[in-house]
Amino acid sequence: MERIREFLETTTGKAIGVGVIALAAIVLFFAGRSYFGSSSAANLSRDRAFICSQTGKAFEHTLEYGEAIPIKSPFSKENTGYPAELCYWTREGTIKQTPTAVLLRSWLGEKGPTFCKDCGRLVVGHNPKPREGDPPPPTGAEYSERRGQRNRE
Repeated sequence: MERIREFLETTTGKAIGVGVIALAAIVLFFAGRSYFGSSSAANLSRDRAFICSQTGKAFEHTLEYGEAIPIKSPFSKENTGYPAELCYWTREGTIKQTPTAVLLRSWLGEKGPTFCKDCGRLVVGHNPKPREGDPPPPTGAEYSERRGQRNRE
């Protein structure tokens, strides 16, 4: 401990000590800012794609604290905006870059699966974005055929 005290009394030791204190202050500043500031995860959960149940048109919206779903749609001017699931598939089963916004039937209180109006493929809640090589979801016909086979077994 005595050696450290002697070193810190030298010019080099004082410079290093000031540098360490400055570095610690910078680290504390950024740690506090990320802890107390808004997080990107919170922003991602608030910034969402919505779809108007009356017009079928998609729109972006940032949810505010306490806001209830359905939200006010800019198209119908009524509370007809529901969270949209994004479908990245084509009719042929290939991945497309620009997704189609899909309104799940369950948001409207309807039973049964939801199929994309563009590609006719199954869309589920928290619909995952596909990666190259992923198999496409079933079409309405494929889904019905598979369900029929399960019911016969």
